[in-house]
Amino acid sequence: MNRLQHATSPYLLQHADNPVDWFEWGEEAFDEARRRDVPLLISVGYSACHWCHVMAHESFEDERTAELMNSSFVNVKVDREERPDVDAVYMNATQAMTQHGGWPMTVFATPGGHPFYCGTYFPREQFQRLLAGVHNAWTGDREAVLQQGSKIVEALNENTALPKGPAPTEETLAAAVQNLRSTFDPVHGGFGGAPKFPPSMALEFLLRCGEHEMSGHTLERMARGGLYDQLGGGFARYSVDAQWVVPHFEKMLYDNALLLRVYTHWWKATGTPLARRIALETADWLLREMLTPEGGFASALDADSEGEEGRFYVWTPEQLGEVLGDDAAWAAELFEVTGTFEHGTSVLQLLDDPGDQERFERVRAALLAARARRVRPGRDDKVVAAWNGLAIAALAETGLIFERPDLVEAAERAAVLLAGTHLVDGRLRRTSRDGRVGTNAGVLEDYADVAEGLIALYGVTGRARWFELAGDMLEQILERFPDGTGGFYDTADDAETLFQRPQDPTDNATPSGQYAAAAALLSYAALTGSSRHREAALTALATVSVLARGHARFAGWGLAAARAALAGPVEVAISGPLDDPRTRALQRAAFLADVPLVVAAGDGKVPLLEGRGLIGGAPAAYVCRDFACRLPVTTPADLRAQLAEH
Repeated sequence: MNRLQHATSPYLLQHADNPVDWFEWGEEAFDEARRRDVPLLISVGYSACHWCHVMAHESFEDERTAELMNSSFVNVKVDREERPDVDAVYMNATQAMTQHGGWPMTVFATPGGHPFYCGTYFPREQFQRLLAGVHNAWTGDREAVLQQGSKIVEALNENTALPKGPAPTEETLAAAVQNLRSTFDPVHGGFGGAPKFPPSMALEFLLRCGEHEMSGHTLERMARGGLYDQLGGGFARYSVDAQWVVPHFEKMLYDNALLLRVYTHWWKATGTPLARRIALETADWLLREMLTPEGGFASALDADSEGEEGRFYVWTPEQLGEVLGDDAAWAAELFEVTGTFEHGTSVLQLLDDPGDQERFERVRAALLAARARRVRPGRDDKVVAAWNGLAIAALAETGLIFERPDLVEAAERAAVLLAGTHLVDGRLRRTSRDGRVGTNAGVLEDYADVAEGLIALYGVTGRARWFELAGDMLEQILERFPDGTGGFYDTADDAETLFQRPQDPTDNATPSGQYAAAAALLSYAALTGSSRHREAALTALATVSVLARGHARFAGWGLAAARAALAGPVEVAISGPLDDPRTRALQRAAFLADVPLVVAAGDGKVPLLEGRGLIGGAPAAYVCRDFACRLPVTTPADLRAQLAEH
């Protein structure tokens, strides 16, 4: 009996009709493995994963393979986005055994959950041989299998303390910039070779350091290549080549939220028109494609449609001709339609700005209308708290900076959903779907990214509710996630016990939970003057100094937080009613400043605002550091001048 029919995860529901006797992760599966005295087969993936779909079609939908799985194993299907803790500990084991990782992840474990053989994607025939081999080992040489599992767990739990260094300094940040430069691709942008992932967090750090060469070149090449959807907006997960031409077509909420914020910050720093266009198109894509009826943002769009990767997005010259007529040849040259993908199709690029903007808009509208008639990729519509926190921060800032109140309103609706649905008895749940909250407890990145988003939303809206809720999130972090040495575990102290308590100080596809916590704690400390929160932030950044010289790409969020800590960050208190255009003008001037800062506006309950009132009956701005403020100003020009001195 397949038990996935009642799952809330769209990924698990994709497997609900498999002939495999799937269990969800939980005690029922472990009890069944102990009762039958067979190993667990744990398959981990996510809904937008192309190779997960391939393995599902080849193996999990195949009757013969399912028979082998059902007869010899208790089969557990895990959505890595719902259970990042489960994914993390088994990915550690997979990487330790195979020296690489990825999804689908395939793990054979004892009934107690100890892994003894791991891998990723297996073609059907190879997978069938593996199933038979593991079964034979379990029945014929059980002791060796159990010893293997024990050795792996023992090795993974040795020396788990995070490396610590001195507090980050300006020299630390300079060393990190040099480390990034050593792997920078001066031709195509980005770092290293293929495949290339958008280095959002490293770019955020570089922009905060005023390093516009590497950051700007990378942001431009990504925006002009196939990684970016030149018709509908939004970025794909990564490029399979070093030139940003052919993407892996899945689109993730977290990538686009992070990139939206980075492109907005690039525009703040340089005024580049491309930055503004990409930021606003990405924001519009989020609202058009990812917004759920409940006000949250969906997790992902699939890479595949009609069983083919990229089918929704690619074009042939013949298809352009059918849609565009006399404009087809011009469009083919503009979009680099030269057979960049499979079967004579091309991913659209836009390597230069079109000379004829009116013609370009006509062509793009026609292609979008034609594409809308294609079968759309599937959407994973579960709402993940952490990634919605990233989206809230990005949309709130972008909305204020570009004077798009609809973006701020969308950010606030998402915050209302998190506060009203995901917050249960004072604790954060990781996911919801169709307005129904899941049972999975929030992990460190959920609390930290939601706090970050709420602090940004407070600075834009002036509603103290969001500031207070951010404080509640950070209190949970300080109480339930500390590792006893100044860092944080990824799971709370009362979370489900796994064979290892996950803890990762490095950025991956999303900011490290530890660095996200540090950034949010730092911002909250700047708004409150709390030495407790600031000291916790600085202590959590102790790993940055270790990673900066050799692995800066994997510490971008921590480096960005360290840059903010060294800058203060600058505190801006804006006094005045937010329905007064003069107050809003001061607020926007603050957010436009190219310095790490926090903004307090509106409700006087926030400590930074206390005692800082109007000047001569007019709204006023106070630029402060450690709550010591300069003389207040009442005009955006004067505020810009003070902030420029930082």
